[in-house]
Amino acid sequence: MLMPPLNSDDLRRLFSKPYGTPGPTPEQWKAVYAEDVLFIDPTQEQKGIDAYIRAQDGLMKRCDDVFLETESVALNDEVAFVEWRMGLKIKGIEFIYPGATRLVFGSDGRITNHRDYFDFVGPTFGPVPVLGPFVRWIYKRFVS
Repeated sequence: MLMPPLNSDDLRRLFSKPYGTPGPTPEQWKAVYAEDVLFIDPTQEQKGIDAYIRAQDGLMKRCDDVFLETESVALNDEVAFVEWRMGLKIKGIEFIYPGATRLVFGSDGRITNHRDYFDFVGPTFGPVPVLGPFVRWIYKRFVS
């Protein structure tokens, strides 16, 4: 089981989950996340370890399967950035989300702030007939 303080190898293990394997247990989350952790991603904001665990469990239950793989880790004493790829299989369709996470560590080495950065809209709606071309058109309007 991972224990604080976390090093780069620990973060790689925390941010790795092949398809077909279970995610971390509540005990494993509680070992490395602070009781009052703040979790933010493009779809939600949660405060507290129990809310964080519910958010992770909710994702796992909504999907047929989930993978997470670490691409790179940058770590100093109080902050880490983890670049990753997440795959979600839902009703026979695989959605791939490249992203990054910023982690802030408390004085006890536990994670007090976890913020995910990724494009939710493009990978989610891009593969969908009718919606996909519309989403790509909207994106082009904003970046051209």
